[in-house]
Amino acid sequence: MESLDEFSVIKDYFFGLSHGAATVIGPGDDCAVLRLPIGEELATSSDTLIEGSHFPFGSDGDDIAYRAIATSASDLAAMGAQPLASVLSVSLPVIDTAWLEDFTQGLAQAVQCFSLPLVGGDLTAGPLSITVTVYGSLPANHGLLRSGARPGETVLVSGTLGDAAAGLAFLNNEWEPDQADREFLARRFFRPESRLNLASSLLKIASAAIDISDGLLADVGHIASASSLSIRIDARKIPLSPALSKLENSQQVLEWALSGGDDYELCFTMPANKTVPSGCTVIGFTTSGNGVSCDGVEIIGSRKGYRHF
Repeated sequence: MESLDEFSVIKDYFFGLSHGAATVIGPGDDCAVLRLPIGEELATSSDTLIEGSHFPFGSDGDDIAYRAIATSASDLAAMGAQPLASVLSVSLPVIDTAWLEDFTQGLAQAVQCFSLPLVGGDLTAGPLSITVTVYGSLPANHGLLRSGARPGETVLVSGTLGDAAAGLAFLNNEWEPDQADREFLARRFFRPESRLNLASSLLKIASAAIDISDGLLADVGHIASASSLSIRIDARKIPLSPALSKLENSQQVLEWALSGGDDYELCFTMPANKTVPSGCTVIGFTTSGNGVSCDGVEIIGSRKGYRHF
């Protein structure tokens, strides 16, 4: 059997995923060409996932691929953007056709689920890492920014928090959840929701937004800093899944929910007189001042969330 090089791998495994409404020219030329809807602006974001840092060693290829697309799609949702396309760059230590087939399966599921056709990218030799760049469209001058919050607004989150951190701790053999909850928690880490369906409705009601990647308190802190105000969180209102609600170690559950990260739910602010969107929970409020507090206690130490350095 003839050995595969990077060009044949790209052709055999990635070329068939480029079809989408925004795709004018997909892979094969020096650049992809996208069609931007009339009256809209381009939103773009790029994230890199590295084995051993952003996902455990030995993770399945389909889970890695899905997670890579989903986490980047979450950035579009946080801005209120609708998806257009994605670009994928992969570094592989070896060309393993079985792994590539698995990886491509997860990739195909994700680009379809999040409407992010794959229009280009790169393949190189090296330690396993995945870089995804996503493109989305926004009504001109209407993107959700971290700097838009005002004092006197409510702070909300979508979904439930802490599941992904608990799932990662399970995958790293740091604790053992009930058998019935293991698949759910692992899935919450590898296959986040990426709330694109919520994004367009938030453009009409939210003043600021961010996706929860590094931990609730750390990411809420970015809104507080950018908007030059203080945010107060009520830990008793943090939404938890049944899998975490039943655990006796409430301190550990709170730590996962407040600073564990990887949930990729949306946190946003909006005027207090607006109706709470379905699937979202009010967890606090904005006020004058600076910084973030939880139950009136200033956040210090380990609860600052994930940092790369």
